[in-house]
Amino acid sequence: MSLWTRIVNAFGGDRLNREIDEEMRLHIEEAVASGRSEEEARRAFGNLLLTRERSRDARVMGWLEGLVSDVRFGVRQIRKHKAVSASAALSLALAVGSSTAAFRLIDAMLLRPLPVKNPESLHYLAYTFPDQAGKPQEGDSFSYPLFLQLGETVKGDAELLAISYAYPVDLTFGSDAEMERAPRQYVSGNVFPTFGLRPALGRLLGPDDNLKPGAHPVAVLSYDYWSSRFGRDPGVLGRKFRIGEQVYEVVGVGPEGFTGTETGVITGVFVPTMMNQRAIGSVNWSWFRTWVRPRPGQALEPLRERLQTAFTNHRREMIKGFESNLPRQSADAWVRSKLTFQPASAGASRAQREYARALAVLGALVTLVLLIACANVANLMMAQTAGRAREMALRVSIGAGKWRLIQLVLVESAMLAATATLLGGAFAWWAAPWVMSRVNPPDQPLQLVLPADWRVLGFAAALSVVVTLLFGLAPALRASHVQPAYALKGGDGGRSRLRLIHVLAAGQVAFCFVVHFSAGLFVDTFQRITHQPLGFNPQRLALVEVSVKNGKQVTGEAWRQVADTLRTTPGVESAAMCSWPLMSGNAWTGTIRMPGKGPEAVEAFYLAVDPGFIPTMGIALKQGRNLNEADKAEGGGAAVVSEAFVRRYFGGGRAVGRTFERLSREHAVRYEVVGVVADVRYRSLRDPLQPVVFVPGDASGTFAVRTAGADPLAMAPALRTAISQARPDFRVSNTYTQQMLVDKWSIRERLLATLSVFFAAVAMALAGIGLYGVLNYSVQMRTRELGIRMALGASARHVGARVMARIGVVFAVGAAAGLAGGLSSERAIGTLLYAAHVSDPGALAVPLAVVGATALIASIPPLLRAIRIDPARTLRAE
Repeated sequence: MSLWTRIVNAFGGDRLNREIDEEMRLHIEEAVASGRSEEEARRAFGNLLLTRERSRDARVMGWLEGLVSDVRFGVRQIRKHKAVSASAALSLALAVGSSTAAFRLIDAMLLRPLPVKNPESLHYLAYTFPDQAGKPQEGDSFSYPLFLQLGETVKGDAELLAISYAYPVDLTFGSDAEMERAPRQYVSGNVFPTFGLRPALGRLLGPDDNLKPGAHPVAVLSYDYWSSRFGRDPGVLGRKFRIGEQVYEVVGVGPEGFTGTETGVITGVFVPTMMNQRAIGSVNWSWFRTWVRPRPGQALEPLRERLQTAFTNHRREMIKGFESNLPRQSADAWVRSKLTFQPASAGASRAQREYARALAVLGALVTLVLLIACANVANLMMAQTAGRAREMALRVSIGAGKWRLIQLVLVESAMLAATATLLGGAFAWWAAPWVMSRVNPPDQPLQLVLPADWRVLGFAAALSVVVTLLFGLAPALRASHVQPAYALKGGDGGRSRLRLIHVLAAGQVAFCFVVHFSAGLFVDTFQRITHQPLGFNPQRLALVEVSVKNGKQVTGEAWRQVADTLRTTPGVESAAMCSWPLMSGNAWTGTIRMPGKGPEAVEAFYLAVDPGFIPTMGIALKQGRNLNEADKAEGGGAAVVSEAFVRRYFGGGRAVGRTFERLSREHAVRYEVVGVVADVRYRSLRDPLQPVVFVPGDASGTFAVRTAGADPLAMAPALRTAISQARPDFRVSNTYTQQMLVDKWSIRERLLATLSVFFAAVAMALAGIGLYGVLNYSVQMRTRELGIRMALGASARHVGARVMARIGVVFAVGAAAGLAGGLSSERAIGTLLYAAHVSDPGALAVPLAVVGATALIASIPPLLRAIRIDPARTLRAE
């Protein structure tokens, strides 16, 4: 009989039995027709039941038939216990969906390889150096002259690629009124050939496009940008667009799926590195990553050593002749920065470094929730299996083996897990983009590709198998160890089963405690980082980024003209200019030298502003005066410094009238302190308060506008109109608020606080359901015992105390285990996210109170059931 026929017959059920019975009947009738008696014909067949089973075994695949039978029985069991099955499926669906959503994010950000040839062989160069506090920091930006030198060093043994960071730029395919923003990446001519990419349209950039600065103003559009902006119109080839003064011609479209190398950014246009004419020849301008693809068989360490030597020599040459302007220790550390290879198979971006740990914490949280859900469902399955002890005993009595019983229970568990996986998949489809929206900074949102491809489906399938084993194996093993004689007499091993259920319940309490403990740390982190003093007032403060059309140069008087116009605009209280806003992430640093001393080891942070900036920002003046127009006219010899600057360099006290020098490799600039202001956050919320220097200058680029209304963005149209009327050659490229910049630095903490509270609530609900199930089953198993005690005179209070003692032990064991788990993870969480330490009593008291309240609420219904037991009715039932 063919294999296919045996597979089909496995689904035959009663039909196959009827066919075999009919065939046996025909054989007997043929024997009778040939002259034999019916009794003799039946004796010739032997045992008819055994003959039928042998015939059935020859026609079907036995293991498949048993599996099909178990599936059908499992469906009947699920339909019979609708409430328990629905509770189990929904609990698992939430946990599985959360896990799958977390995997989609982690995969898209950290794991998914680039769609290029041999992505596993790709690396990028990074270097480590100590910051001002002596902590190791990582950098990955290189200058083009250094890139060429490194390429010559490893020529023939590795291919070096120059790929810039992907930053949004203003571009237009038409007039200035049609200006738009799209991420741009500069790439060297060997990038696309080395990656093995083929164009979807036209051609890609090659080595001939990267020979001479400014010689080849051509561009390649990404497939995503081509699709969203031009609807995949093939007529895009040959079209021209302008970035600043430079006009580019579109020569091709990249392949589908390739969105650049900056994970978290979907690049719009690729242009040759030689088109960055301002930076291409400067050793002081680091603006791209250096990627490395070694030739096959080439070891990395010898390559690294050769690159390290060239890197160190280059840096030593850069500071030659300027050593006196640099702190000796800092200069030595900078020259000796260690070069490393970083894996780049999944791309390289700052977003990966920024969110890698946050995503790892997210994965840990959903894992704990998954374990709580599995323990919860395992308890439900154990309680349900207890009611089927006699059924299992009968199966064993008629010949069912242990593996057959294990398969029976596991199939039912797998069906629940499959249902939960389908529901969880729908939840994950929604949840991952939602989480993405929560981590998006306002000025440069994250853009991740989140396909539901074989990687995600494979993870979901593997997770379904793991979940089946986690919550189904324990009930299956318990069912396989049933003792038929004992079970058929009415025993079911309830006490040993109850002990296992108590262990699982204690595990739920422990995991729930760890989740709540972690949530408390994350919430405390968010509160601490968002309530730090800023040193300025971000309320009602609009920030307007302005550029000059066609990229032409204008005088400082033109910028002051626009500022004066903004100050007289209705609804504006004050306006000022700055090079960039506070907390924008940009930084201008310089070494400080005090009179008669050498260079200081700690650098100060500078910002060029106009005289109206400090009052417009609401920065408190502590000593002296503000900057004025006369200071600007004198060429920048005056400065206003922060209190941190005074403490660090002057040792505190009176600072007005004192002088210092800002050192660079080429020269020194002398400043006189005319005022001292309160400490301000310069770059981010996470950095400590830095020494800050405000210097006068034509701070072109950004206008800070204090509005009279509560919503500064409501003034955006009026500000845009005022700027265009004052200077028609000026164009507003972006408008946002100072509060948006402040909030950007707490997005990661807000994300973790929000998700951890959500998962804590889910964990609490699951743990409550699990504890309720344990207590309810415990009372059910002890109904006869409690009835006898009450018949002998035990009070309801005494019975209730015995019931509560059980939950008390479970809670105490689980809380102790959870406390140990929380303490072991607290150090890592605190170091990672600036969270509270256990020295804060609230870090322990809150989760203990929450979990304790959950256990108390879950115990009320079983407790009421226990104290309302009717002894007479219970004993009559026995």
